[in-house]
Amino acid sequence: MVKDLPLSEITLRKYERPYNSSKRELIRKVCLSLGLLQPGDSRDIIVDMLMTLEEARPNKNWLNSFEIRDRVQEKRKEHSLEEKGLAESNIRRQLKRLRDAMLVDKQENKYRLSEFEPLGRIFETKIENFLIPQTIERIKEYLERLG
Repeated sequence: MVKDLPLSEITLRKYERPYNSSKRELIRKVCLSLGLLQPGDSRDIIVDMLMTLEEARPNKNWLNSFEIRDRVQEKRKEHSLEEKGLAESNIRRQLKRLRDAMLVDKQENKYRLSEFEPLGRIFETKIENFLIPQTIERIKEYLERLG
């Protein structure tokens, strides 16, 4: 039996304009827009993880998974959010999802936003200019074979 395993995968969603949104809400909408978070999902630990990595970016700080977990826990307390999802296995799984989305780099068990670039630049170079055109081109190849 042949399995249909995608080489890459992307989900894009469009939301309203970000008028007076907090930083956490902006990052949450980025996660929703890129399919890292599902609409209505209360398990949004990935939002705080991405926010933690974004805050470490200006100082070019690499963080290990324990440091990320501890900072995420502080953020969730600050916002009076449930602290579910802080198990080390879940933190590592969410970091892998961020890496698979090309937003995060890993080196020697430490993580950073890709090349310490702002999220907008990462999206532009890795997703908009690289992943999306390649994906569209491959879809066109399948459509051409159909005739």
